Amino acid sequence: MSMITSVEQLETLYGLPGEASVVKELDQLIPEYAAIIEASPFAVLATCGPEGLDCSPRGDLAGFVRIHDPKTVMMPDRRGNNRADSLRNILRDPRVALLFLVPGSGTTLRVNGRAHITIDTALCASFAVEGKPARSVTVIEVDAVYFQCARAIHRSELWNPARHVDPRSLPTPGQILEITSRKNIDGEVYDKEWPERAKKSMW
Repeated sequence: MSMITSVEQLETLYGLPGEASVVKELDQLIPEYAAIIEASPFAVLATCGPEGLDCSPRGDLAGFVRIHDPKTVMMPDRRGNNRADSLRNILRDPRVALLFLVPGSGTTLRVNGRAHITIDTALCASFAVEGKPARSVTVIEVDAVYFQCARAIHRSELWNPARHVDPRSLPTPGQILEITSRKNIDGEVYDKEWPERAKKSMW
């Protein structure tokens, strides 16, 4: 197997980025980038810690990531499985990356920066949904922001309903847990109870 082992080899294969790939990167938000964040109900958060890397989905009502100023965004953390992998990583390594998606749009937005976690009562309350405040808020200082080319979204036909997979063709969470727990968890019961549990922990 032929391996690339140097940046020089990589640049020989791919060439250098064009002007459009470079000038789109800024160190703060502009109104055009802010508009994408405000329209996005879903983002992926990447973090790094001693145990390795983590990439975690984050979703809420559109605009759930709040723009505090051109250099700062804030993201609420709500009830979940309490693994808190991303938050553990941030405490030990503040570097983070966010990838925002907007349903129906091919354009995604990437934000790289450094984060800290706050449990300020007033701030958490300001992110309340249905009367439930955020458990904590991740505050991110923006180091770099740029939009991502739409090729991946178009190639995958991500928003094309005709390409959507029937969930019934996939293993259910209960089936997976029954196997990974060596049958300590009853998969059928887990799947049956999940909708009600989800309602209770939505926010």
